[in-house]
Parts: sequence; structure tokens; C-alpha cells
Amino acid sequence: MSAGSLLVLNAGSSSIKCAVFRTGDHALHEHLRMVLSGIGSAAPVLRWRDAEGGGEEAMDSRDACDHAHAFDLMLSGLRRWPDLAPVTAAGHRVVHGAEQFAQPVQIDGPTLQAITALQALAPLHQAAGIAGVHAVSRRWPGLPQFACFDTAFHRELPAVEHTYALPAALRRQGLRRYGFHGLSCESSVLALAKLLPDLAGRRVIVAHLGGGTSLTAIHDHRSLATTMGFSTLEGPPMSSRCGSLDPGILLHLLRDGLSPAALEELLYHESGLRALSGGSGDMQTLLAREAADPAAAFAIACYVYRVQREVGSLTAALGGLDVLVFTGGIGEHSAGIRARIVHGLQWLGLTLDEQANRAGTAIITTASSPVVGTVIAADEELVIARAAAALLAGPLRP
Repeated sequence: MSAGSLLVLNAGSSSIKCAVFRTGDHALHEHLRMVLSGIGSAAPVLRWRDAEGGGEEAMDSRDACDHAHAFDLMLSGLRRWPDLAPVTAAGHRVVHGAEQFAQPVQIDGPTLQAITALQALAPLHQAAGIAGVHAVSRRWPGLPQFACFDTAFHRELPAVEHTYALPAALRRQGLRRYGFHGLSCESSVLALAKLLPDLAGRRVIVAHLGGGTSLTAIHDHRSLATTMGFSTLEGPPMSSRCGSLDPGILLHLLRDGLSPAALEELLYHESGLRALSGGSGDMQTLLAREAADPAAAFAIACYVYRVQREVGSLTAALGGLDVLVFTGGIGEHSAGIRARIVHGLQWLGLTLDEQANRAGTAIITTASSPVVGTVIAADEELVIARAAAALLAGPLRP
């Protein structure tokens, strides 16, 4: 692998994460991280971290009014670091790979068309990832680009887990459970192999708690069950997504005159914590309001309860539990939410170390706890970089 810079772009529904790694000598060396948050809002913010430290800067909302503009803004921002080696390749997170994509791939015309055709399955994210591919092409025409899929980690789900009880003709059209947050799961598996090598291959639940929330049961580094299914809507209530619903509700709303487009807007943007609280879908905001706002308190209680319930279900799928991983924005940064979830799982053998949890250490349960609770920072960008570099030049050194 020749020396240069490998650019990684990870598009969320309202943010973009960017990482730049130096390449060469079959190794990756982190050079820079950037996050542009608040895309489409009145107050977007660009944050960065490099070898000299970090910083943040408010951006003009017109320059981050949508993902296309935001990607151009972020790539232009690379000029702040004149010592960056020339970009030689780019890797992208793509949320939905459906049945077509089980592995990372280099992006060419037909591949991009196939990814674009899946937009309806992940409307919050797929178009954002595609916008990143186009932004890189505009800036560096002909640059090799690679896609890594959130669904790929779950491709070996057992048939009893991924199959919906629908007619065979519909199942043949791809109506099945796919699972998401696969890059986060893979990141957690890699981190566990270093943190708890004796337990990493045993019965693990990765709780990715953030604006989107999913939990995944993993054994021997493979996904066995997960809370998201055909789309990113299923599971606990999320920031603005509904979580699991009785499909009869959807039939009722459609019969009552709601259009498919309005129904999609309702389920993805107007539900979840935002709907339960009557305002905000941001967990930090809800926690700040909890004492004085019964609706905020109820939204938090619903979220915690559903996460606890999903842990119980996934523990049954695993036949027991050895490690519970907290990751994602809420999982990594909210000691209070972690504590509430763990206290409700004492029947499983989880015993919280209150001081360790408040400090956010890697292990937040007591030494005598039969089940180990951990906090792991999701590093989807490193997973993407490793996959792109492997496609370019063969496996990297650990």
C-alpha cells in the first residue's frame, strides 16, 4: 500500500464523521478526525481532533443546509491541515446493502446504481452516504472509493431469526430481517478482543444506544439476533423513530387516509423520544428536563424499559450472557442511562460499579459480577479504513 491519506466518510441522518489515516508500509496511522453536526439546522458545528489537540467552530447554516453542501464544506475544510498527504482512496459507510452486498466493495457505476436503488429501505441514511460518494468524485475525479455496509455483519443470521412469516413469493423479493449498526458491532468485537480476550468470543450483547438504537446478540464473533429488521425502525423507541409497532397500527393509519409519504415522515421523523416527550428527541436534553417535565421523564422510562426488555430477549437467543457492551452516543456518554439499564438487569447477574460507571471506565461492573458490563467507543471509521485498505493492498498489520 503506497504512502498517502485514506479518507473515511461516515454519514448520519444529521451529521458527518470524517477520519483521515496515513497509509504506507501496510499500516494505518490516524491523522485527523472531524465531525460536522447539525446538518440542516440553524447552528451547524464543525469539531476536529488531530495530534495537536482539538477545536470547534460554528458554521454558516447555508453551507450545511443538506448533506451535499455539508460534504463539500467538510472536504474543503481539509485545507486547514496542509501537512496531509495526498488522498489516495476513500471509504464510505453505507447503511443498507440488502442481499446484494455481503462484503465491502469498490464503488463503480453499477455498484453505485445498486446502492442508490436501496434508498427506500433506509431513507434517513442511504441518500446521505451516496452524497458523500458524489462529493469525493467532484473533488477527486477517478479516486478509488469503497463502500462498507452496516447490514453485512448480520448476513449470517440464522434463518429462524431473519425470516418473516410472509408468503414465499414476498420473501423471495427480499422481505427479511437485515439488521443494522453492523460496523459498530464489528468495532465492538475488535475492541473486546483486546479488552477481554477470554470473553470476546462468548455470549455478547452490543447495545448501540444513540439517535438510532439497536441491540445485537453475538456469539463467536457472529451475529445471532438483532433488534432492527427490514428497516431501521424496529426495536426500542429512538430519537425520532418509532421503534417496534403493531403493523395493525400502520393499516389503521393508511385506511384512515394517511398517505405513504406522510406515514414515512411520521415513523422516521415525528415519533420516538420526540413524540413521547412532546418536544425533544435528544437524550441529554430530556435528562436535563426530567425532574420538572413528566413527559420527558416518561420518554426516558420508556426507552430504558425497552432496552432492558430487548436485553432479556437477546439473552434468551444466546442461551445466557457473558458481556454487555454499551456503545453509541448515549451508551458511551450517559452514565445515568447505563446505570438505570443495568439496575434493571440485576436478575441477569449484572452488578454495577457505581464509581466506575460515573467515570466512564471500560469496565463498569464489579469484579464479582457474573456478567461483565463494558463501555466501548464505537470506531466505525477505523473498521471502514481497514476494509478499504485491505481491498487496496492486502491485510494490514494488527
